[in-house]
Amino acid sequence: MDTKDTKEGVLIQCRYAESKTVFADDDDNKPRAAVSWSGGKDSCAALQRAWPHFDVVAMVTMFDEDAARSRSHGLRPEVLAAQAERLGLGQVIGRCTWPTYNDAFGDALDRLKADGITHVVFGDILFDEHRRWAEEMCAPRGLVAVEPLFGGSTRELLVDWIRSGGEAVIVTARAEFLDASWLGRPLTLDMLAELEPLGVDPCGERGEYHTVVTNSRLFRQPLVLEFGARVERSGCWALDVSVSEGVTV
Repeated sequence: MDTKDTKEGVLIQCRYAESKTVFADDDDNKPRAAVSWSGGKDSCAALQRAWPHFDVVAMVTMFDEDAARSRSHGLRPEVLAAQAERLGLGQVIGRCTWPTYNDAFGDALDRLKADGITHVVFGDILFDEHRRWAEEMCAPRGLVAVEPLFGGSTRELLVDWIRSGGEAVIVTARAEFLDASWLGRPLTLDMLAELEPLGVDPCGERGEYHTVVTNSRLFRQPLVLEFGARVERSGCWALDVSVSEGVTV
């Protein structure tokens, strides 16, 4: 593990796996890449699509100032670490406030570039401003932003991801659309018939819900989670999840 300045807004940790063996073959001929990782289904779906074309070696995730929760999905560090282990990926971690997010993410990209990474995979789907942000963060550093999902049908993307063997549970739900009963529910094809009449995008692209991935065709083994408290903050329901006791991170 390489630890750097622990002030908010800067990279604090860079830990690479000793080897990446999950479905890895002929990686020497592929561009070296990292994935912007939220822990949810969209970043995982993007990774699955990019995997055959890139030597993906690391994930980059932003956390709050205390490095206690991920910025995007509110996940504990040990949950992200368990996902990284199952993917055989290293972790690049930053801590920040929302106003310092760009600085922290930029510092993480600088470290990736210094370590020979040339491409960064993102899980954006619908919004041009999200894709532009990724490109504007990467391009000045000589990195290429890769958007495997962008412009796709969110319904088809969700169906494809579930049919690929992907498993995820809902960890946040915007109260305007979904109540607390949705927390902890696994994503299923049958769920589409419930989401669409409520005006919820199938992939939750407008922030209606977020997920944590518990299995993927890229995982070495499933991730078993325990569910904790449910809280409502700022119009959003959130479920605390932790790695089940006895499970090796």
